[in-house]
Amino acid sequence: MRIGLTGGIASGKSLVSSYLKDKGYPVVDADIIAKRVVEPASPALDQIKAVFGQGMIDESGQLDRKKLGSVIFSDQTKREQLNKIVHPFVRSEMKREADEYEQNGHKVIFLDIPLLIENKLEYLVDQTWVVYVDQPTQLNRLITRDQSSEEEALQRISAQQSLEQKKAFATIVIDNRESKEETYRQVDEAIRYTVS
Repeated sequence: MRIGLTGGIASGKSLVSSYLKDKGYPVVDADIIAKRVVEPASPALDQIKAVFGQGMIDESGQLDRKKLGSVIFSDQTKREQLNKIVHPFVRSEMKREADEYEQNGHKVIFLDIPLLIENKLEYLVDQTWVVYVDQPTQLNRLITRDQSSEEEALQRISAQQSLEQKKAFATIVIDNRESKEETYRQVDEAIRYTVS
């Protein structure tokens, strides 16, 4: 069984993902793979350079994430251009990793995909788990975590589909508004429900 784990920025998806790894479940992480596919001299990085310019590459040949982020978070067309470049590489690598886990005997594999619903990737998974918080909680956590202004934080939150909308696609909702322990309890319950 492949379970898609998703949420929004500062919703606590990483907390849930780490807990699942600690419990011994394989987690294929789209963000980690997305960083790997844009390493220097990769085909994806070459395409980013061609579309967005040499200015997006730092002196060491790495992608300047901060600079690219400031461009794509304020411009949906540019964000879509970037996604068209990176996502096929990420999907292909995620599938390869998940297949490998299955071949090694794992029965339940989690695919940690922030944009699972926005990019209509539900076909990759058997279930969708959404890690949820309300927007005021999300905003406060993001400002605290990134030391960003309220305006910057709101811009980043509004660049994603709202967690309220994502809930409608969920097989299971993990409500992360309370303590870590309460979130872990919900994850344990969801595993029992799913794996039994």
